[in-house]
Amino acid sequence: MTSNIKTAVVGLGNVGRFAVEAVQASPDLELVGIVEQEGALKQLHLAETFHYRLVPAIEELGEVDVALLCIPTRSVPEVAARLLAKGINTVDSYDIHGQLADLRLQLDPIAKAHSSVAVNSAGWDPGSDSMIRCMFEFMVPRGLTYTNFGPGMSMGHTVAAKAIPGVANALSMTIPVGTGVHRRMVYVQLQPGADFDKTAAAIKSDAYFAKDDTIVSQVADVDMLLDMGHGVNMERKGVSGLTHNQLLSFGMKINNPALTAQIMAASARASMKQKPGSYTMIQIPIIDYLYGNADELIRRLV
Repeated sequence: MTSNIKTAVVGLGNVGRFAVEAVQASPDLELVGIVEQEGALKQLHLAETFHYRLVPAIEELGEVDVALLCIPTRSVPEVAARLLAKGINTVDSYDIHGQLADLRLQLDPIAKAHSSVAVNSAGWDPGSDSMIRCMFEFMVPRGLTYTNFGPGMSMGHTVAAKAIPGVANALSMTIPVGTGVHRRMVYVQLQPGADFDKTAAAIKSDAYFAKDDTIVSQVADVDMLLDMGHGVNMERKGVSGLTHNQLLSFGMKINNPALTAQIMAASARASMKQKPGSYTMIQIPIIDYLYGNADELIRRLV
């Protein structure tokens, strides 16, 4: 069992703050520092809050085995490639479903060339939910799976909405309509002088929102609406062998960033057990995410 895995948290947004706690609670992970490039006053406040070294560049932390990339999804490809080239394992929670397979292929040769490991899309969806969908398919090979999210705050969609010009703050809520169909309720707090209609149109055309029914509303204070709760209900109905009407169900209600951070911490552990390369969570043996002796885990869990 690998111990004292030197771990850095990159980014101190919603996920990063919970990632610090997840690393602290893991017996085999050692938090060597936090990378955050915000202003000096914020750095001082965060350093006092977490009691760990806070630096603007990972190079200042010395030896790092794995970096948890708690940064906006669209920043992941560049940051992961740079750290992998330094021989540092990376774990990200990249959440653009249609592009994550290409991200793995993009990072794989870089990781192999520098003897490092990337674990991509290590959140709960994509991530642990992807593992459940795999199980559903080998249990019921023929059929349909519906993944219904929410109601709850989508962190990826919220970050995307905040990045739209004219938006001072935003919250994107995912509302399940049923059979895997969702509505995006986006609440925006505009910057002075911003045009609401143009801002709403830009949000709706963003790749995060373009495929869903999206309703954008202007509010005076987004923080008054903020709730990080989320959830998922996944169902599969189909055929096992020649037997019809097999119905599988999985559901949970969770704090979104806390669960994402915990899965990233477990993936940091798993990254140390893989050969160099880039992996999604479904490619890694499930036991590798767990802390403890493999034989004892098998006796307890099988």
